Amino acid sequence: MMEPREQSESKNNLEKDQILSTEPQNEAQEVVSEEVKVEQPVEEQPAPEAPAEEQPAPEAPAEEQPAPEEAPDPEAEPRLELAGKTKSELVNMMREVAARPIEEVKDEVQAIKAAFFALRREEVDKEREEFLANGNEESDFTAKEDEDENNLKELLNVLKERRTEYNAAQEANREANLEKKRQIIALINEIANDPDNINRQFSRVKQLQQEFKDAGEVPATADTEVWKEFQRATERFYDVLKMNKELRDYDFKKNLELKQQLCEEAEALDEEADVVAAFRKLQELHTKWREIGPVAKELREELWARFKAASSAINKKYQSYFEDRKSKEKENADAKTALCEKIEQISTDGLKTYAQWDEVTKQIIALQDDWKKLGYASRKANAALFARFRKSCDEFFAKKAEFFKTMKEELSSNLARKIELCERAEALMDSTDWKEATDSFVEMQKEWKTIGPVVKKASDSVWKRFIAACDHFFEQKKKQNGNVHAMEHDNLKAKKEVIATLKATIEEAADDAAQTVRDLMDRWQEIGYVPFKEKDKIYAQYRELIDKAFETLNMRGARPGEGGSRGRRQSGSDRGMTERDRLVRTYEQRMGELKTFENNMGFLTANTKSGNSLVQEMERRINNLKEEIAELEQKIKDLDNE
Repeated sequence: MMEPREQSESKNNLEKDQILSTEPQNEAQEVVSEEVKVEQPVEEQPAPEAPAEEQPAPEAPAEEQPAPEEAPDPEAEPRLELAGKTKSELVNMMREVAARPIEEVKDEVQAIKAAFFALRREEVDKEREEFLANGNEESDFTAKEDEDENNLKELLNVLKERRTEYNAAQEANREANLEKKRQIIALINEIANDPDNINRQFSRVKQLQQEFKDAGEVPATADTEVWKEFQRATERFYDVLKMNKELRDYDFKKNLELKQQLCEEAEALDEEADVVAAFRKLQELHTKWREIGPVAKELREELWARFKAASSAINKKYQSYFEDRKSKEKENADAKTALCEKIEQISTDGLKTYAQWDEVTKQIIALQDDWKKLGYASRKANAALFARFRKSCDEFFAKKAEFFKTMKEELSSNLARKIELCERAEALMDSTDWKEATDSFVEMQKEWKTIGPVVKKASDSVWKRFIAACDHFFEQKKKQNGNVHAMEHDNLKAKKEVIATLKATIEEAADDAAQTVRDLMDRWQEIGYVPFKEKDKIYAQYRELIDKAFETLNMRGARPGEGGSRGRRQSGSDRGMTERDRLVRTYEQRMGELKTFENNMGFLTANTKSGNSLVQEMERRINNLKEEIAELEQKIKDLDNE
């Protein structure tokens, strides 16, 4: 499972961001390398005159060592919410911590201090990079003075002074306790030296024993020795004590019951699943054992051997626990190193779209989830690995934030450009200058394609606004073109009527036939354009009938295709060249129109107001233009071959 602090910190990070919070230093306890040593009974030193059944003194082995030192609590580490805190906030937190009792805040001070100087190092590194980027030498660099750092150092100095005062007071108190205990030992020895009155001093000795227990801690260097002196003084008292046997036996019996109960409790700890909790409980039992008075001499070694055996079993489990823990910490360190390497291999250089950033973000969050599932590494390695992993996460999310900031500015710029195109399109959508307006709309459509995306909430609305203006113009143009087509077909019908009338006039050959032909020629000139595909065919029929009329009716004057002012027919070469130029110009116009329509088709792939009908109309126009262009190419080739 993830360390408690890391679990707490990961909840604060991941959305942003998914960003991990600052992990305070968390170190595993040192493995207990030696089994806790427990008391070994020493040979009793009975007073010379003590009877054989006299009560023995409590155990006080000469080589005995105090109860095992309590191992650090793996869970008793500071749990501060330091994620995302600024330096000023950390200084304020340190100021609050400094107001509390000094003995309660050691770990919190270290955690806040580590978090603050991690932020400060990042600032100094950035200042150094900017200093070097400006062409300066690194040896000339000096970090700027930081007010928050000065404030924090002042608080740390205050805490240091308070800690020094506290430690001095504690040491003085322990020295006073040591002196008090030595006075008690001296009193017990003094009582033991007066065998005549020793029976009357039993209650006094019991009182002194209690005062010794209540005296408090002494310096660690003197703890074992003063306790041994106390035990020897107590033993000496009991050995020389001439007291009522019932009172002596009662005291021994009571002590025996208490120590047997301690043995049972120590043996029951072997069934405790929590090894650390069992070890702590064992320390409490050792303390109680030392506080209980002696038992009968013949039972001392047996009772102590039982208690020691139970203690040894717990101590072995405790040692094994920390050995296993060290192995697991090594596995966790290797796994965390692998995660650091994985996240460091992720590159953001090729990420250009939101989708790409989101995909890599999922990878980062997955690695963070894997990190949470791992337990502690060793104390030193855990802090370094977390800092390394956190640095990679912070760098990624910082780059992602910069990308989103840049994209936001770009999206806003794109939106402004598209709105400007909308305004231009709306200003032009009612124009009847079809060619110029069409060219403008085509150019605006091309420009629209070159503009990148806009913010999602405005994307549909600005597109609909632009396409609505385009639709409106092309709908109007479509209606206009529809009117032109209808007019061209009407003109074709009128010219066919002229041709039919010409045929009838030539066949009848009436007296006024020549005048009728000339009236029909005027009528022909008054009629407008016909559909392009029909114009050459209908004109050929008309020209053939006019030539026939001039020959049959002996008509004089200019014919269609002749220069009216000069009254003569152009040569075949001149007429052919004029026709070719006209065809080439028409060919170039049609190619331009085809290009325009094909561009519009590419633009109208999205759904528009006109729907499929407009697309189908565009396709029909394109096909017609292609056929017309093919005919023009063939006619130009025919003229070139004449």
